[in-house]
Amino acid sequence: MQGYNEEDYLLLSGIQHYNFCRRQWALIHIEQQWEENVRTIEGAHVHRVADQPFIREKRGDKLIARALPVHSRQLGITGVCDVVEFVRDPDGIPLVGEEGLYLPFPVEYKRGKPKKNDSDLSQLVAQMMCLEEMLGCELSQGYFYYDEIKHRVEITVAEADRERVRSALKDMHHYFQRQHTPKAKTGPHCASCSLNPICLPEMMSKRTVASFIESRLME
Repeated sequence: MQGYNEEDYLLLSGIQHYNFCRRQWALIHIEQQWEENVRTIEGAHVHRVADQPFIREKRGDKLIARALPVHSRQLGITGVCDVVEFVRDPDGIPLVGEEGLYLPFPVEYKRGKPKKNDSDLSQLVAQMMCLEEMLGCELSQGYFYYDEIKHRVEITVAEADRERVRSALKDMHHYFQRQHTPKAKTGPHCASCSLNPICLPEMMSKRTVASFIESRLME
């Protein structure tokens, strides 16, 4: 089975950054730059509950694993699932040390509420594809838990969703291998981006550098 070598793996979480803004992803994952803002701090707080590595909890016919490491050689990614619920199912797979068969369902914790774009969805789909490859099973459902609305949202994944993930990761590997940071595609999302002071999206507009510097001095 062909695929990527481990030294070429990208972080699974980067696909959300990439779908939000390709330049943001490159600044973080290629140039290794990062800035905290209220959104990233809130996001870290939401994950604190889920990210308890090596903890497994049994609840009836459900086994809950937190901070579960996953990877995919085919996609060339590695990362961690916030929570994976293994639910007993006759169509499932065997688990070491457990009786019966189980199907895994990833649960991704997010701050805020469901987004209109597919940046969150692609991250969940990538997790599912990793689990399918690692465990030799087929999955069609996963979940988000959004902190703002305080409940989980069930997601049904189609082949088109998987294809979008494959396409995005192919482009990400291409950028990473070239060590190329794309130009910013400016928009309303720039205002909430934690990397705004580093990215300086204003410089990507039609204004000249001189007018940009002048406006900054006037501030």
